[in-house]
Amino acid sequence: MASTKHNLQPEKWVDLHGDYLFHYTHSRISDREMAKDLVQETFFSALQAASNFQGKSNERTWLTAILKRKIIDYYRKINSKKGKAEVYMSFYEEGDKKGKWIEECVPQNWRNEADSTIENDELRKIIDLCIDYLPDRYAIIFKMRTLQNIQTDEICKELEISTSNLWVIIHRARMQLRQCLEENWFNK
Repeated sequence: MASTKHNLQPEKWVDLHGDYLFHYTHSRISDREMAKDLVQETFFSALQAASNFQGKSNERTWLTAILKRKIIDYYRKINSKKGKAEVYMSFYEEGDKKGKWIEECVPQNWRNEADSTIENDELRKIIDLCIDYLPDRYAIIFKMRTLQNIQTDEICKELEISTSNLWVIIHRARMQLRQCLEENWFNK
């Protein structure tokens, strides 16, 4: 079975792939302007690397691979000086989701009506707002794992972090989301 050799058409990239790449980036980086910048950087890098394109994948796949590297570089840059201590901290004992509450972080009881209002538009807005308040690194990892259901090993590989670090970040993101929801929704 002969495989199709794909060709590049840089003059059509913005029209054919711009929206897709922007939405892909924005789902991982909540800053719209930074998402736009990263897509532009992706197009520029792709133009520079066009001679390396072998045609084994289609343009979108190739551009997305370049964009993934840009996103990883972005997170490395913003996290290069902060959060180094937490990278090596192990919270979970074994397996993907095992762990214990830290005493001062034990959750408060939420009122029983939480289940009946979870699909409420107002609650959705509060949840989105609380996610926006998370540090960028926490938000991207939380969105990738919890909202987009991306597998743990794929996230760890893409962001070059350990499994234990991923689950520490998700735990911290959940604690911050819980506190934000308790303050802005359940204790209103």
